[in-house]
Amino acid sequence: MPDEVEEKVAPAKKPIFIYVAVGLVLVLALAGGTAFYVVTNYMGNKAPAAREPGVLMKMGDPKEGIIVNIGSSTGGRYLKIGVILELKPEKKAAAGKTMTPEEVKIQDTVLHVLRSQRVDEFDPQKQDRLKELIKQEVNKVLGREAVYEVYITNILLQ
Repeated sequence: MPDEVEEKVAPAKKPIFIYVAVGLVLVLALAGGTAFYVVTNYMGNKAPAAREPGVLMKMGDPKEGIIVNIGSSTGGRYLKIGVILELKPEKKAAAGKTMTPEEVKIQDTVLHVLRSQRVDEFDPQKQDRLKELIKQEVNKVLGREAVYEVYITNILLQ
């Protein structure tokens, strides 16, 4: 046979980028799975415990709300305010148009808190503090956490 040139065939080298790509995909999949697990089990937005809808109680006259003098008795300043309390529902429903002793205590406490405030305490920036104060005082008088929220529907200061 004529000069046969024997060519040595080198073993096929697998491209290195395939190994790198597969390794990168595995690392990203592992990182994504770990992140998903951590977020869903430890850092997830845990919804606050669901509460039953509260019972709304409007303070004062149904149309006018509450009208009180504020500050000192000689100050001559009057406050007209609409306050609605969201209370935890009671198991028994009150029937009739007379106020229960608990409702009388609530109204007395709200009036006391409003009358004891200075004029500058009714600024819009301090409204959240006023709501929290009303809530704390009513809960203290009732002896339990009965108030979910305090809503102020209108304020007129004269």
